[in-house]
Amino acid sequence: MEIEEYFSCRSDILDDGKDQDGFIQQQEVLSQILPYMLDAKLVDSEDFNDVYYINKVDGLKVNGYATNESGERLQLFLLDENYIDEISPDEISLFEKWCVSNRSDYEKQFKRTSNFVTQAIKGHLVEKIQDADPVKALVSQLSSPEGIEQFDVIEIFLISLTATVSFKSTSPQPRTIHFDEDKIKISYSNSGEKLQKEMLLLRRVIDLNFIFNVNASRGNREPLVVNFQKTFNYCIEVIQAANETKFESYLCVLRADVLFDLYRHYSSRLLEKNVRSFLQFVGANKGLRETLRNEPEKFIAYNNGLTITATNAQVFTRKKLLYIESLEDFQIVNGGQTTASIYFAKKDGLDISKVKVMAKINVMKKSSDNELDELISNVSKYSNTQSRVSNVDLRSRNPQLVKLKALSNSVVTPSGIKWFFERAKGEFNTSMRIAGRNKIRIKKEFPPERRFSKELLGKYYSAWGEVPYLVKKGGEKNFRHFIELLSPNGDTAENIEIDRQFYEDLIAKIILFRQMEKIYGQGKLSMGQLRSAVIPYTLSILFTHTDGCENGGKFDLGRIWKKEGLEDDLIEYLRELLLLTNEMIKKYSLSDDYGEYSKKPELWSSIRNSSELKKFMTTDDSLKILKKYTI
Repeated sequence: MEIEEYFSCRSDILDDGKDQDGFIQQQEVLSQILPYMLDAKLVDSEDFNDVYYINKVDGLKVNGYATNESGERLQLFLLDENYIDEISPDEISLFEKWCVSNRSDYEKQFKRTSNFVTQAIKGHLVEKIQDADPVKALVSQLSSPEGIEQFDVIEIFLISLTATVSFKSTSPQPRTIHFDEDKIKISYSNSGEKLQKEMLLLRRVIDLNFIFNVNASRGNREPLVVNFQKTFNYCIEVIQAANETKFESYLCVLRADVLFDLYRHYSSRLLEKNVRSFLQFVGANKGLRETLRNEPEKFIAYNNGLTITATNAQVFTRKKLLYIESLEDFQIVNGGQTTASIYFAKKDGLDISKVKVMAKINVMKKSSDNELDELISNVSKYSNTQSRVSNVDLRSRNPQLVKLKALSNSVVTPSGIKWFFERAKGEFNTSMRIAGRNKIRIKKEFPPERRFSKELLGKYYSAWGEVPYLVKKGGEKNFRHFIELLSPNGDTAENIEIDRQFYEDLIAKIILFRQMEKIYGQGKLSMGQLRSAVIPYTLSILFTHTDGCENGGKFDLGRIWKKEGLEDDLIEYLRELLLLTNEMIKKYSLSDDYGEYSKKPELWSSIRNSSELKKFMTTDDSLKILKKYTI
C-alpha cells in the first residue's frame, strides 16, 4: 500500500472541505465525496439534501440523504467526524492511526444511522424535532404510510476518511469489508387498513481505499459483480451460443422475479450509463404494463428481451445443464425499460409470476476498457428500439470537450492566470504526480476555486438557462443535457463553436455560480439549507430576464471575465434575489421535502410566473442592475 498516495487523497479532500475561514466542515467534506460515488455509479447525482442531525444521547446521526432517480431507494449519508482531523506531512509515519481493521469499528458508526431510521419509521422522532429543522421532512416521510410504501430499499453510506487494512502482513495491506444486507419489517396502517412491509437495508463503507481506487480508474465505473448464488440463492440456466477467443455468448430465459430482485438490489447501477441517463424509470411503459396486467404469459412473445454484457462469468455444469453462478461488470445495455417496468409493476401490485423474459448475455473475455465500451456503445446504438436513445458521446474523448481542454491550456485571464479543466477523472492528480517536486507550485497555481470537472462543467453551463430543476438533479442527466446543447443530435455540422469567446463566457458563468454559492453561505451563517436548489433557480431567473427575454438585453458576461469576479452592487443585488428565491422555493413547493421537489419543472413554472418575482424584477434596483449589466 502506498501510504503517501492515500495520505494525499485524504489531504486534498480535507483542503477542499474547508469553509471561508479555513475550518473543516462535515457537509463540505461530504460534498467532496459524492462526485467519487457518482463516478462509481453508487448514486445518481452528486447532489444531496443537507439535513445534518446528531443526537448524542440516543446515539443518532445523519448528515444528508438523497432519493434515487426511480424513487424507490433512500440513500443516507453518514460522516464519521472522528477522522476529519488534518495530518501534517511529518506525521505521515503515524498513518496507522487512521487505519481500521475491525468490522466492529464501522458497525458502531452504522448503528447511529440505522437507529435513526428505525426510530423515524416508528414515529418516535416526529415530536422531538422542530418543524424548522431540515431533517423534519425526512423524518415525517419515513413515518408516513406514503414514505413506507415508496421506499423499498434504504442504503446507508458511511463516509470515513480511514484506510481499511489488514495487519496480517509486515505492513498494512488494503482490504474490503462487506456488510450483509438486513431487512426491516414494518407494520403500518393506511386508510384504516393494517399492512405489513419488508424494507431492504444495505450498508457500505466509503473509505480512502474506495476514493483512491476511483481516482486510479480515472473515472471508469466500479465493476458491478452479481453473484446470483450468494445473493439470491439461485443460478441462471443458460445455453452457450458462442465461444470465441475474446468473446462468449449465452442465451437464457429469466423469470420476472429474477429481474425484480436484481433491480431491487442494484437499481440503476444495472443499466449502462448512456441508457440510464436517458430513460425514465418511474412507472412502466404503457404497452409493457398492459401486457403484464392482461397477458403476462405472452410477455416473452411480445418483448424484445434483454442484452447483458459482462467481462467474466462463473459457469458450471450440473446434470448436463449449464448454469451461470455470477457475472462480473454486469450491465444491462438493452432492456432497461423492461427491467424497470417489471419492478414497478410488481411494486404496484401486479402479479408477475407468469412473466418470463428472453436474455442474451455477452461476456467479453480479456477485453480492454475501450473494447468493452465499443461493444456496449454498439449494442445500445443498434438494439435499443423500445425507447430511442440519442447517439451522444458522453465520454471525455468527446471532440467538444477536447477543444475546451485545449482552450483551458492556452487561454490566460486578464490577471495572467489559467483555469484547469479536468476533462478525464484523475487528470489533475496525474499532473501532480508527474510534477514531482513541483507539485506544490501546481497546487498553488490551480487552487480548487480555479478547477472544474466535466460534470461540474455541465452543471455550470446548464444553469444559465431555463432548466434549474434539471441542474438540481445533477449526474449524467445534467451532463447529457450539456453535451446535447453543444452537439445537437450528435451532428458535428451543427455543433456550437467552441472558441475563445465561448470559453471566456463559460469561465464567467462558473465565477458567477461559485460567487453566488459564497453569497448564500454555508453552515450556521448560510441563508438556509437549500443552496444547491436556490443557486440554479436564481441563475435561471437572471437568465429569463436577460438572454432569455425577447425584449431584454444580453447579460454582460465579458464584464465578469475582465474583472474575474463580481462588483459590489451586483453582489448585493444577488443577495436579495437569492433570499427571495429561497423563500419562493419553500412557498411554492407542494412537498415539505424542498430539495426533492426542486427537481420538478412544476416548481420552476410556479416561481417564474409568481407575483413576488414580477414585483421584484420591476423595482428600481432591478431595473438599474439589469441596465448596467446587459448589453
